[in-house]
Amino acid sequence: MDDADSGTGLPASLEMAWGLRERAGKGPRPTLTLPRIVETAVALGAAEGMDAVSMGRVAKELGVSTMSLYRYVAAKEELYVLMADAGVGTPPPLPPEAEGWGWRELLTDWAYAQRAVLMANSWILRIPITGAPVSPNQLAWMDRGLASMAGTGLKEGEKLSTIILIGGLVRNEATMAADMMDAITKSGVAPEQALGQYVRTLSLLTRPDSHPAVTRLLQSDAFTGSGEPDFQFRFGLDRILDGLAPLVAGRVVRLTEPPGGAAG
Repeated sequence: MDDADSGTGLPASLEMAWGLRERAGKGPRPTLTLPRIVETAVALGAAEGMDAVSMGRVAKELGVSTMSLYRYVAAKEELYVLMADAGVGTPPPLPPEAEGWGWRELLTDWAYAQRAVLMANSWILRIPITGAPVSPNQLAWMDRGLASMAGTGLKEGEKLSTIILIGGLVRNEATMAADMMDAITKSGVAPEQALGQYVRTLSLLTRPDSHPAVTRLLQSDAFTGSGEPDFQFRFGLDRILDGLAPLVAGRVVRLTEPPGGAAG
């Protein structure tokens, strides 16, 4: 692999993912390629979990020596970044009705699209975050999120803070859902049974005098209501967007005021 410094500061494997490096040398195209390595690692992580992913195990699945992988990926952490990038893929195209959407609808679509990807590929959530996004697909998602706020009057730093805040909600909610589903799966009971048992346990452990707020919760329809599967996520996302709305409204007003301020 050519180790010449290209100035990006990225590992060679990520530069290859960006198409900034070609394979070194001439002759027949090798059967082992970076996309094949990543594809194999993703399949392994999806089937057995991230604990199963190691350079040695991936090499075994490919039928090659572990050392041959290091010609393409210098460390397991680099492989993790490439796996996460492959897992999230590119952002899905906006629906036709998005032409008339404002910033709130666009950010909502962005958040739900990310959530869907993470829920479908929960192994990604087990990859530690070791730095800011620099891989092709991750930056495509970042760009979509930032572009959702075009015309809001928000400063670029405020746009960045917004997608970090929403992205944190997405990841946290998806992680909690994945953790709970793992626990339920290991228990061998259906999700509805697990919830019912939880409510019964709380009822036995709490009393109105010692836990008045929990008692009120149990007496409400919080656990037995409509059962909207996305309620928790929708509630959190709406509160973030509600908080952003007055700031955006104030910026838009200032952008549309005539010179010298509003007439009056």
